[in-house]
Amino acid sequence: MCVLAAAPAWGGVKDSNAGGQSGKNDGPLRFEVTLAESVQKGEALTGHLILCIAKPESGETGADKPGRKRDREEPRFQIDEGYRTQQAFGVDVDGLKAGGTIVVDDASFGYPLRSLAELPAGDYVVQAVFNKYEEFHPGGGKAVWLPPDEGEGQHWNSKPGNPMSAPVTLHLDGKRGGVVRVVMDKVVGPVPAAEADTQQLKHIKIRSAKLSQFWGRDILIGAMVLLPAGWAEHPEAHYPVVVWEDHFQRRFMAPASWRETPPDPKATGYEKIGQVWGYRFHEDWMNGVLPHVILVVLNHANPYYDDSYGVNSANLGPYGDAITEEVIPEIEKRYRGIGQGWARGTEGGSTGGWEALAAQIFYPDYYNGAWGMCPDPVDFHAYQVTDLYEDKNAYVRSGPFESVQIPSDREGDGDVTAEMAQVNHYEYVLGTKGRSGEQYDIWQAVFSPVGADGYPRPIYDKVTGVVDAETVKYWREHYDLDAIMMRDWPALGPKLEGKVHVAVGESDTYFLNNAVHLMQEEMDATRNPHSDATFDYGPRQPHCYSGDPSESTRITRLTINQRVLPEMVKHMLATAPAGSDVTSWRY
Repeated sequence: MCVLAAAPAWGGVKDSNAGGQSGKNDGPLRFEVTLAESVQKGEALTGHLILCIAKPESGETGADKPGRKRDREEPRFQIDEGYRTQQAFGVDVDGLKAGGTIVVDDASFGYPLRSLAELPAGDYVVQAVFNKYEEFHPGGGKAVWLPPDEGEGQHWNSKPGNPMSAPVTLHLDGKRGGVVRVVMDKVVGPVPAAEADTQQLKHIKIRSAKLSQFWGRDILIGAMVLLPAGWAEHPEAHYPVVVWEDHFQRRFMAPASWRETPPDPKATGYEKIGQVWGYRFHEDWMNGVLPHVILVVLNHANPYYDDSYGVNSANLGPYGDAITEEVIPEIEKRYRGIGQGWARGTEGGSTGGWEALAAQIFYPDYYNGAWGMCPDPVDFHAYQVTDLYEDKNAYVRSGPFESVQIPSDREGDGDVTAEMAQVNHYEYVLGTKGRSGEQYDIWQAVFSPVGADGYPRPIYDKVTGVVDAETVKYWREHYDLDAIMMRDWPALGPKLEGKVHVAVGESDTYFLNNAVHLMQEEMDATRNPHSDATFDYGPRQPHCYSGDPSESTRITRLTINQRVLPEMVKHMLATAPAGSDVTSWRY
């Protein structure tokens, strides 16, 4: 038997002591993962173990990282939802003490191979990571164990303080059996230092009383605030506020970066493109090409995901009210925002696209325009491809004699890269009870009521895909944006005039165009008033099309503010009530 302690640093080095398994068949293959006393000397840990098994030197390239050799990464960074993923097994753990051992065996849930016994004979790089949980009582309810965000944006493989083992190459054979011992004697290091404030860019954190009461501990929402050119020189001016909705960010991206120095001449590839457009954004912002507004990026990572979706939720708490009633007013107070609904706008893509539209719909008087690019599902008849209202199973559609797997992800040319079952099993191996920190689990956490066990009530069985019709009804009533607008149109419609703008690629990677078409069909049929919402579809454009078909979405996403901000401000000026301040900020 091979003990994997004091393993060499990652570099594809094979353990020279043994082949990785016992020399005889000691029963089915299993791993015994031990927590070293050197990394845990306090209380026992509760959490989730992820055992990663990767094929070395495979030469495969991740679908989300074009041109990048995945075999140069540690196994913990090679587990994803696409078909190029490496192997992982997950185990819930309660009360793990220093020196304690976790067993991974045939009963442990695996992805993409379900069982250790299916592992083909060969050389593999093995690494274990333990995602630590803490006890919470959301809303004063039942105790639940969740992974707190530690400043990394809710990612198990980069969360500071998580115990882990060093990667080591071993020979394994699922059919041969035996025991492999792994020691977690290292921890994930700290996150990089945050970017510094400049004259224009400020980083602040605002305590939310509403969220702190819900979670029973202090909850801070981070804000990166980009001040307009001339802000310091015009103390009498007050400004409109625009919120760029997005995922957790460690540095300002909206979605172009904020770069105050010219591009590095040594930069190449997409890094160079990002620097060029980041600096172009800076120049346009400072030279009067762009209107003088305050541009805000919010960070609200939480125990379920890197973002809260900016709405009130039974499981996550009142993030919508916290942002609307606490955070934005505080930013306007500190940085001289106008502080009136006509002078606020919201924009974003993907998760941020849904958030932008939801903010406008749920707080129609608070914002004066939402530009939602490639939004997450806005109609649950098209939950990507699954129809939650009609499909009995989220993973499979069945006829009288045949069944087909429902896809989840695709390339721009239509090639399917992941199926619904595949993606959800990927999430399940990372965390049960909706604790993976991934996409389908956060939708469930935000949209579902609290379940009997205190965790989000499942919208469907994570393993089998069987849909829970009662939970679907709750989702429709509270978070199906299309259904909510149609239900409340007599009162809501007049408040949305001129405020709803949607763009999506017709080849969206996650089939998000399907739901957008359904929304447009409903809004085109409205009366009293007839909706004037705009919809822009990019032919053959993948995720995340933003309204410019001239270039790849990887390029045009960096020009969103040059295209959207002037239109947003034009609408603000056209709809400002009489007597509003439309001059102090237009110098």
